[in-house]
Amino acid sequence: MAIALRDLTLGYDGHPAVHHLDGTFVDGSLTAIVGPNGSGKSTLLKGITGMLKPLGGAIERGTTPHAIAYLPQAAEIDRSFPATVADLVALGHWRKRGLWGAITGADYAAVREALEAVGLRGFEDRALDTLSGGQAQRALFARVMLQDAKVILLDEPFTAIDEKTTADLIGLIRRWHCEKRTVVAVLHDIDMVRDVFPEALLMAREPVAWGDTATALAPENLLRARQMHEAWDEHAPWHDAHMHTGRAA
Repeated sequence: MAIALRDLTLGYDGHPAVHHLDGTFVDGSLTAIVGPNGSGKSTLLKGITGMLKPLGGAIERGTTPHAIAYLPQAAEIDRSFPATVADLVALGHWRKRGLWGAITGADYAAVREALEAVGLRGFEDRALDTLSGGQAQRALFARVMLQDAKVILLDEPFTAIDEKTTADLIGLIRRWHCEKRTVVAVLHDIDMVRDVFPEALLMAREPVAWGDTATALAPENLLRARQMHEAWDEHAPWHDAHMHTGRAA
């Protein structure tokens, strides 16, 4: 297994946002996490990376957190920071070089290769604040490529980008899947999930369904997820695992 979740509860300041989640992302799997806004999808990714500690339960990793590549939501990236595209992508070397290690000529050659792979050849010296949304997302995918991680987590990777960029980046995700990497992506486009992702986790603060995409995203499960989400009270006390049925298999 790559990542196993054992009765996992995650949240902020003691307030749960993900409740009693059980299941496994197996090695080499390609899984979409879907659900209404505020259903805990991004929180789950932060928990897997180790950015959030569990309020309850556990996360078992078949690999170390440092072997996990994480692409955050575009809104979390400060593109006004005075840096070049090469500077951003070169951060993918941090696991190998450390935060203060020198970047070698071979490392910069790898940066150029990664940029070419995502369609940004010649963009090395461009300032981040000159990039379009699609170009910035391509650069972030290039950074993930340099991390060469066994597990790749993507948080809403296709938000506000054009169709050409989306198609190119889906191609890269498929390449990672063929390389037997474990890829988990938070997505909103149900049609895309059905077309590209063999497995899906449907959430509404707690698991609604997890498994084969066609089954997990059946109309009755999508309806149930919406109803569960609408029923949540933001100020409710700790959620009892037995209040709802339909936990993840």
